[in-house]
Amino acid sequence: MRKRFADSLHWLLPGLGIKRWLLLAVFGIVLLLDAITRWFIAEGSGIHINEILDDIVDDYFPPAYLTWILGLAGLALLVLGLWMWLRSVVRIARARRPKGFRDALAGMRRQQGYKIVAIGGGTGLSTLLRGLKRRTSNLTAIVTVSDDGGSSGRLQKELGVLPPGDVRNCLVALADDEALVTDLFRYRFTEGEGLSGHSFGNLFLAAMSGITGNFDRAIKESSRVLNVVGRVLPATLGMVKLCAELDDGTIVEGESNISAARRPIKRVFFDPPGGAVPLDEVIDAIRDADAIVLGPGSLFTSIVPNLLVSRIAQEIADAHAVKMYVCNVMTQPGETDGMSAADHLEALLANAGKRVCDYVIVNAEAPSRLLAAYAEEGQVPVKPDMAKIAELGFEPIDAAVISETETVRHDPDKLATVVFSIIDRTVADRATLMKPASAYRRTAYG
Repeated sequence: MRKRFADSLHWLLPGLGIKRWLLLAVFGIVLLLDAITRWFIAEGSGIHINEILDDIVDDYFPPAYLTWILGLAGLALLVLGLWMWLRSVVRIARARRPKGFRDALAGMRRQQGYKIVAIGGGTGLSTLLRGLKRRTSNLTAIVTVSDDGGSSGRLQKELGVLPPGDVRNCLVALADDEALVTDLFRYRFTEGEGLSGHSFGNLFLAAMSGITGNFDRAIKESSRVLNVVGRVLPATLGMVKLCAELDDGTIVEGESNISAARRPIKRVFFDPPGGAVPLDEVIDAIRDADAIVLGPGSLFTSIVPNLLVSRIAQEIADAHAVKMYVCNVMTQPGETDGMSAADHLEALLANAGKRVCDYVIVNAEAPSRLLAAYAEEGQVPVKPDMAKIAELGFEPIDAAVISETETVRHDPDKLATVVFSIIDRTVADRATLMKPASAYRRTAYG
């Protein structure tokens, strides 16, 4: 009995689109009844329900036309209210079947959320997506496809498909039933000739590429099968090799070899230079976004490669969206050794060649429990030099956004909360007549 009563109260939750249309229909009934009452009075009846409305509107409309005006208005509102009410009931009833009212309501609210484009790769981007998808379904993940190591690299060499690893991670993160899909797509074969070392998710995407004849189409079909929240797009469909120029002038080819070089990276670039052309959907998503988030993830091998694709960095710089960069929590051996948060930002901007962010999110909560384990691997917390970031003309955002379990990484919910707070604040600032001085600050990056 108590459960039935609680379920019945779900119809009263805000956002369902039921109460407003029912009230509109009721208002239409009132007007229609008033019009009918006036007709009876005109025929000599003594009904006086219309006197209340007369006191309100008889100064504005001639009495001869008021009956017809209110009658037509009441009938129109009644029909509209009942029609929209029935549509809302049917929509909720359909959405309710698998999960119930609360999940249906949450899904409706996510559909009205901000349009966010998240750019990067690796586990960092998938971590961010897990937090964002709980608040908006208008998500577009733009993923790098330059990985040449592990299972992804083998599939690229043997089958000629784009590396599916980072795309797979994002599909898993955005899947509606993430728990089951995660186990399936992350399952890695440990034996079998040709299978050992491959993950099921990578093989699934490779098979889809063969069936559909196109990697982009394979992602879309996989997204449909997995009931993905939002969409996942490769930054480019071009086959390119990621290369790096080290501080001593040495050129290293291949993403997997860049970190292994263990020397400071001066810049990264594609070979061939003009082989990376963006998808039209990528450009459209950037132009239509309310917010663009770069990272978190490996700076030189997950984030920057997306910005090397033709036009993407320029489109981000020109976009009206709120733009932010999420700095890593820990340094990465062979890639960002000894680099502070400001160093990360400068390297990002130098490789992009454009001002691709305005806000820099830096973790302000130093990890403690796993520091010794990370130190053995040569990793230390990224120094949060906020003052230097501000001197560069960007707004630093310090927040406690980490989670310490078996690893130190960003917490999806904490990070998403910070991202949405920045968007909310920026939208509010842009809506005011007076803008803060920071809105007019210019730097060498535009």
